[in-house]
Amino acid sequence: MRMRARIPGIALPVLVLWILAGTPAAPADEPGTASYGIAMHGDLKYPKDFAHFDYADPKAIKGGRVVQSVVGTFDSFNPFIIKGNPAAGVDLIYDTLTQASADEPFSQYGLLAETIETPPDRSWVRFTLREEARWHDGKPVTADDVIWSFNTFLTRGAPFFRFYYANVKDVVKEGERTVKFVFKPGENRELPLILGQLVVLPSHWWKDRDFEATSLEPPLGSGPYQVGAFEAGRYVSYERVADYWGKDLPVNVGRHNFGEERFDYYRDATVAIEAFKGGEYDFRLENNSKVWATGYDLPEIAKGQIVKESIPNSRPVGMQAFVYNIRRPIFRDPLVRQALAYAFDFEWSNKTLFYDQYTRTRSYFDNSDLAATGLPSKAELALLEPFRDQVPEQVFTEAYQPPTTDGSGNLRANLKQAVGLLKQAGYAVKDGVMTGPDGEKLAFEILLVQPAFERIVLPFKKNLEKIGVQATVRTVDTSQYRQRSDDFDFDMMVGSFGQSESPGNEQRDFWGSEAANRPGSRNVIGIQDPVIDALVESLIAAPDRESLVTRTHALDRVLQWNHFVIPQWHIASDRIIYWNRFGRPATTPSRGVQFDTWWVDPDKAEALAKQRRKRS
Repeated sequence: MRMRARIPGIALPVLVLWILAGTPAAPADEPGTASYGIAMHGDLKYPKDFAHFDYADPKAIKGGRVVQSVVGTFDSFNPFIIKGNPAAGVDLIYDTLTQASADEPFSQYGLLAETIETPPDRSWVRFTLREEARWHDGKPVTADDVIWSFNTFLTRGAPFFRFYYANVKDVVKEGERTVKFVFKPGENRELPLILGQLVVLPSHWWKDRDFEATSLEPPLGSGPYQVGAFEAGRYVSYERVADYWGKDLPVNVGRHNFGEERFDYYRDATVAIEAFKGGEYDFRLENNSKVWATGYDLPEIAKGQIVKESIPNSRPVGMQAFVYNIRRPIFRDPLVRQALAYAFDFEWSNKTLFYDQYTRTRSYFDNSDLAATGLPSKAELALLEPFRDQVPEQVFTEAYQPPTTDGSGNLRANLKQAVGLLKQAGYAVKDGVMTGPDGEKLAFEILLVQPAFERIVLPFKKNLEKIGVQATVRTVDTSQYRQRSDDFDFDMMVGSFGQSESPGNEQRDFWGSEAANRPGSRNVIGIQDPVIDALVESLIAAPDRESLVTRTHALDRVLQWNHFVIPQWHIASDRIIYWNRFGRPATTPSRGVQFDTWWVDPDKAEALAKQRRKRS
């Protein structure tokens, strides 16, 4: 069904305006409750006197060196701005106000902050810093640092911060170690947790430096590591801070165990894989199904020198997809977007290219209870009904499912469907070329950053050619890809929208109208839809887990039926391969592998070194 045209600035239904208005901001003197942690919904898993996270081992051995790989390059140690390519692992040098646990949907425990205080309606949050918190130069972390960091991110940082912190009205210093964030009117229970994620920077170090410039000067931090040796574009290492102020905090016990973490850069994934086999680095998270199935037939695995395993997780996988840029005129019609999806044969790809390792993604929140399935519930319908004439009718009548095939490679029926939809959109085949009502041919470029994806995209391209659609494939380097995606300079790209177990304010940056024309935002699709804006705000205002799930389902359905992407695939496990020199905790949390809880086992490392010396 063709959707009714959307008018910028269209009035929202009264119901939604009421949802967005929420309750007035609490009086400034309303008392709050101070705590060692805060949960998005429900209770904290860990008690006040907890010793460590269940998935961290307090007996973990400190020391040793670990090397990982990165494909691409880097030219900056500033990951907070839109310019440059930040070095991998630079987050290791910083602390945040709080630390999330990996075995709860969304809970934060004090890190830099000793206490987190909020009133019942969460209309403000107060953080009191730990007196012992120190920068690596020995100076204390102060309220001024927190305020400077927040204001700098908001005014000079990447666009994401402006959306993430949009509901903060004011930030107030209440003492040398106490900061209060006051929120704008409206329900936004996630905001105290979001502010807890704030990376705190040293204002005294940045005083005479240009925050908006790329720089390879090692920055000052307060975290468990500091920048060590590096060579731009080749490698960077981080050295564990022996007297790190926070090493004995419960949130850190059993974590940050490696004495040195190094990241080596490679031109492409093929070179990086061969380097791993040669022992150039230690640990690899594999995301290529062909390599996983056929690329590691190594004698070292049989000998126990290399370990290859797939570890299940239950975290939301988000959406990986062929992403349309609907700023482009050819992709503005949902019928065109829906039609082209029939040319992608996932079942054939999974069988032929992926060794049946993947599941087709159908939801923006797959692999979780947040994914919309079946028909809308009564609670979902109550949210969606005010928008009935502004969203596709299928939102109410059908469960979304991407086009499917029998996996034989015969796409005739699907391509016939595609042609029918394109005819409804005013297209016709002229001289073998699908041509629009304006006389322009249906042609576009698919932008890639990984050469390995070409084997997946080229069959899609050939299927499109069978119906007269001309697609070209362009693979560029990491820097060009980032620049073009930041500037929305693409027709179609392979992209992903990662999700958490507790979606919230970040959804504005994914789908919000304000983000659509702001370079560097994650709304690469270009969505400007008042209905989606309203559903995002409703989700952010969810007062409990049940309503959060319901509101996420409603948003999911509207995104699905607008055909903004062609969904690809996912896997609910971490595929890891590593040289057998590590120890790790007995427990893996629901969020999956937590490499920062592993350690170098001296006995295993020595045994492996002896075996490799014999081999050489």
